[in-house]
Amino acid sequence: MSTPVMNLLNSPILGIKLSLHSFTPKNKAINNTHNHNHNHKSHIMMHKRVNSDKLSSTMESLLPDDDNLVEPTTKPCLCGRRHFIEAAATTTLTATQFPVQPATATNFDSDYTALVNKFHPPKPDWYQKFMAWALNSCTKSYEAEVAQYKSQIFSNLKEKKANKILEIGIGTGPNLSYYTSNSDVQVVGIDPNPEMEKYARSAAVSAGLPLSNFEFIHAVGEVIPLSDASVDAVVGTLVLCSVKDVDLTLKEVRRVLRPGGVYLFVEHVAAKDGTLLRFLQRVLDPLQQTLADGCHLSRETGDSISKAGFSSVEFDTAILSNATFINPHVYGIAYQ
Repeated sequence: MSTPVMNLLNSPILGIKLSLHSFTPKNKAINNTHNHNHNHKSHIMMHKRVNSDKLSSTMESLLPDDDNLVEPTTKPCLCGRRHFIEAAATTTLTATQFPVQPATATNFDSDYTALVNKFHPPKPDWYQKFMAWALNSCTKSYEAEVAQYKSQIFSNLKEKKANKILEIGIGTGPNLSYYTSNSDVQVVGIDPNPEMEKYARSAAVSAGLPLSNFEFIHAVGEVIPLSDASVDAVVGTLVLCSVKDVDLTLKEVRRVLRPGGVYLFVEHVAAKDGTLLRFLQRVLDPLQQTLADGCHLSRETGDSISKAGFSSVEFDTAILSNATFINPHVYGIAYQ
């Protein structure tokens, strides 16, 4: 991406009412180059949608009439975490509890929507629509260039037999095509911008990922609405630049990863001190945060990941011509 809009790749999406079903994945042995071998049986809850006519008008999405986009199957919902759990307990579904169990959420009496708004204050509808459109329309050249690096790290998903994947900041779904080599994969994508969902669902269809195996949730990385040790892999690309709390997000990533799980990442980071690029990043940082939904140009994200408590972290750096001052990039894999 050759403009600040590139860093919009941390978009989010809509609140939804959910029904649930549970499943128990097969045992998986995860071997990495650091001899951290794990064989762990995990039980994770996946979400399915149910229709509801009890919706808040302030959260209803105003989706454009695009024939080539897959509309969300439900409208957004302002149900809080407690209300989700109560609803799941009283309805005839295939699960008896809702897997919204973010560790940090237990300290709050307000609903989950309030938590989302705390870390990512709501933006005007026009802004969210524009961001979603821009990410879907203006990042093709960037994605083409970064594909070689994504392919390197995403190949680990097949090697590790990662069937349950969480993607934070899924945005318009540019990474979904990397998951479909595994016919059993199930993907949950979270994003704070509700206008991203229609694009992400269309991307899933285009990639050949069955919509029954894909769920989009309006959520933030600081309070991930999934149970502890519930996914095989977490993916985040151009996300940590715009979250409000990087360390808390990485703590949540580690919480939801099962033993032996992996975190795959591609992030832009601050340029080297004393360079012209670093000077430009400092000057442009305030404008970037305003235009690109909170994106920071000068975060030391690689250092943050290395210090987050993973058993080991491997990453490399790259300079992308389509990213201009949003360089360099770090890409790699962290082992739980």
